[in-house]
Amino acid sequence: MGKAMNLNRISASEAARLLNRRDLTAEQLARACLARIEQREPEVQAWTALRPDAVLAAARELDRGPIRGVLHGLPLGVKDMFDTADLPTAYGSGIYQSHQPRADAAAVALCRDAGALVLGKTATTEFATYHPGPTRNPRNTAYTPGGSSSGSAAAVAGDMVPLALGTQTAGSVIRPAAYCGVVGYKPSFGRISRAGLKSLAETLDTVGMFARSVDDVALLASVLMRDARLRELRYDGTPRVAMFRSPQWRHTLPETRAAFERAARALSQAGAVVEELAPLHSDVMAYEAAQALAFERIHYPSQLSTKLAAMLEAGAALTAEQYLAHLAQAGQARAKVAEWLQRYDVLLAPSATGEAPFYDQGTGDPLFCRAWTLFGVPCVHLPFAQGPQGLPVGLQVVGGFRDDQRLLAIARWMNGVLAAD
Repeated sequence: MGKAMNLNRISASEAARLLNRRDLTAEQLARACLARIEQREPEVQAWTALRPDAVLAAARELDRGPIRGVLHGLPLGVKDMFDTADLPTAYGSGIYQSHQPRADAAAVALCRDAGALVLGKTATTEFATYHPGPTRNPRNTAYTPGGSSSGSAAAVAGDMVPLALGTQTAGSVIRPAAYCGVVGYKPSFGRISRAGLKSLAETLDTVGMFARSVDDVALLASVLMRDARLRELRYDGTPRVAMFRSPQWRHTLPETRAAFERAARALSQAGAVVEELAPLHSDVMAYEAAQALAFERIHYPSQLSTKLAAMLEAGAALTAEQYLAHLAQAGQARAKVAEWLQRYDVLLAPSATGEAPFYDQGTGDPLFCRAWTLFGVPCVHLPFAQGPQGLPVGLQVVGGFRDDQRLLAIARWMNGVLAAD
């Protein structure tokens, strides 16, 4: 390992290679992460539970034994919506402030089995909805990191951990990735088990992840999906890219519009076929959340934020007939997207309106993410630009349902093109 290497900025993929060659120890990497957390955590507040002594003991145990798997020795942040047997899990709510699960969520168990070192729990908004937690954007702490996977995105962006788990029910992976300037990946719906994950909306909840590169999210996803093909991202083709402004385009800020035009130009110059392509999610989420959080809604209404309580009451007021009608409409729209993705390899769309809002203005609006979550298609956020406040800006690449490997391969190619532009 070179003396000049910064262990807090090394990619997970490169760290994995060094760990596998025993040129780097899990303890060295863990100590670097913990030192960075000690430095940044007071102002960023990305973590809800940390046990440094236990982490270092686990790292030393990994160093003494054989290579456990492709995540051997890699530190991992886990959003506080996932159950963890050795760390408290509060789901971002005071209702569960002393809750200690007896078992790991499936995603956490798979990561540990592959050798990952769970560093701690990362902050989430209340039940992964709207009410913000304490987390600030590490790029500028006057701004929000987005939500609901606030802590996971901030921890990766703040160089505290190379990998982190998140969840998305509306825009809770893609939007924080956009605001914090990291790669965020929401896989196809159902590709990763949600066992042990606090449910919010049964047809929408999706396990996602944050990292420093497309290779890194693919590495983590290959474990969670048990699919080694995801680590093969070589792409030699000429992608057909549809630039999709979406019906919400009027809400975009100048920095997102500039990124859109820059991406179209750069991808065309790199040989891609780039063309322009000349939503209904909120009621579905409200209905399902009213069911998933029925216990909390009925027994602890005074401990819910005003916005969440209003959403749950609105969802409870929807009839089953209305809910099924919304799902039927969503099915028609999903078929249209599938038709587009027969003509194009990927769609390129906004991830957010623009740069992150100020912290006291909330966690931002998921309007550019809701439809893709509703349709269950995979998305990757690519950070490659800056806005007028010096904060990150990027776009999301959208692929066909269950065509995650091709999406990741093309996203990796596109990221190289856009980073070099």
